[in-house]
Amino acid sequence: MNFIVITGLSGSGKSTAARVLEDEGYYVVDNLPIALIAQLLEQESIDTLARSGIAIVVDARNPASLAEGKISFDKIRSAGHKLEIYFLDATDEALIRRFSTTRRRHPLGRHSNIASAIEQERSMLQPYRVIADVVFDTTELSVHQLKASVLLQLYEEIDNAVPMVVRLQSFGFRYGIPLESDLVLDVRFLPNPHYNDSLRPLSGLDKPVREYVFSKSQCHEFIQRTTSWLSFLLPQYRCEGKSYLTVSVGCTGGHHRSVAIVEALQAIIKETHNVKVFHRDLVKEEG
Repeated sequence: MNFIVITGLSGSGKSTAARVLEDEGYYVVDNLPIALIAQLLEQESIDTLARSGIAIVVDARNPASLAEGKISFDKIRSAGHKLEIYFLDATDEALIRRFSTTRRRHPLGRHSNIASAIEQERSMLQPYRVIADVVFDTTELSVHQLKASVLLQLYEEIDNAVPMVVRLQSFGFRYGIPLESDLVLDVRFLPNPHYNDSLRPLSGLDKPVREYVFSKSQCHEFIQRTTSWLSFLLPQYRCEGKSYLTVSVGCTGGHHRSVAIVEALQAIIKETHNVKVFHRDLVKEEG
């Protein structure tokens, strides 16, 4: 089994790294005493929970586990498991600025100022920095850049990472744009089957409606241009560490055109991405 230990300075981005691993199928445990790792492995459900492996966040909140760390890590490796240690760091100035911005108290700062707490924590964690497999200096990294750095360390090539889930959904503008949308496409320029008496009771899931929508050359061009656009955009979002992207396609009522377009895009994109389809307003229109 793959083990990744995430450790480092408070405020350096450990939570962000943990979320990346969780999105990649790792079972993440925050602040678990290292002495309890053996008990964690004994859980019968752990293989189901940890699809990719186990990630454990270790920091200065648990001094006892810091002292026991190296011995426990050697035991994990000797048992045949692969173990890597990710150490996240940043300059004192950057850490002080982040704590000031978030107004959070440093875990060791109850009886000292923030600078002294950082100095104390840096001293406590130095043995882990020495044995770390990789050190992430997050001083100048944005959240997205840190996510990308973790993915690169995990897979060497982000293209080998767990595919990003693309959620294609149709909707009707009359009911509002879906709040969860990352990208919104408006297809109200296409011919509206609503004004065809024989097509009005049908939806974009029905062949006659799809044939009507695609009877115009601009619809084929729209699909071609949109597919090319998405083929460029989706890898860029993945490189930024995004694991889930919602593309919303809207027409007037969310019953005909947007449904047909979503189904057409899904048939193309599913060849290279994990795609989920949802027709938000189809039932509203039918009701």
